[in-house]
Amino acid sequence: MLKAVKVRLYPTTEQEIALTKSFCCARWYWNYALNACIHHYEETGKTLKLSVYKAYLPQLKLEYAWLREDCYSAVLQCVAINLNKAYSNFFEGRAKFPRFKSKHHKQSIQYPQNVNVVGDCLEIPKIGNVKAVFHRLIEGKVKTVTISKTTTDKYFASILCEIEDSINQSTDGKTLGIDLGLKDFAIVHDGSEATKYSNPKHLKRHEKNLARKQKKFARVETRHGASVQETNSRNKYRKLVAKVHERVSNSRQDFLHKLSRKLVDDSQVIVVENLNVKGMVRNRKLSRVNIRCGLGNVR
Repeated sequence: MLKAVKVRLYPTTEQEIALTKSFCCARWYWNYALNACIHHYEETGKTLKLSVYKAYLPQLKLEYAWLREDCYSAVLQCVAINLNKAYSNFFEGRAKFPRFKSKHHKQSIQYPQNVNVVGDCLEIPKIGNVKAVFHRLIEGKVKTVTISKTTTDKYFASILCEIEDSINQSTDGKTLGIDLGLKDFAIVHDGSEATKYSNPKHLKRHEKNLARKQKKFARVETRHGASVQETNSRNKYRKLVAKVHERVSNSRQDFLHKLSRKLVDDSQVIVVENLNVKGMVRNRKLSRVNIRCGLGNVR
């Protein structure tokens, strides 16, 4: 059984620079390989195979020495594999077409090997021992580690481990039916009584603060223009807006996690209605309420 644990990282200034270089190398190779796939499809009408753009790497490392010096080789191999998965998901109707990556959005790299837990640190190739906060014990064999950087400059590591399946199936417990809504986020019925869980409206509580931060950011955008390079003041207000969105997202995820954990602990079988969230969002009268409610985050 596979189990993932997400931990917070606190890299030093030198380690942040090294991680930034790795993010840049992975992003550059993703965009290069994606561009090659698009041009190949336009010319031949066929998809470029994984083995072809994987074979580009040795020559690219000779032409661009920073690809070899600044980034762990297995990270670039993972980029090729992930791009191939993205194409497969697109052609099988599970996802949209792969997009080019930008340095202004969330950054991530994946290590398939040679990452170890050393005390309260995470040992990462070409980065060193990065201080981490482990809120639970890392058990089993470490399979892959994904290092990510948020738009608010926070670093996280998602550690995927392979552990023995020791879950005991039980037939005892209640059966719950869940009806999702807008005024009440969820109405849970156990066959005898119904329990209502009100919609916390996380976004509404931060709307005034968000509008104020976005207004300041818009003033900086107007002053400097969209074509100029990012200035310190523009970057400052961009982070302020991103922090508000992050706070809303964290509050919503915390509410959903605690509610789902409670329902799972109290029951054995859970039945949830199958909502067409995309169709509900297209309703111009209810789209804003649906987005605020966060029904799309329910799994």
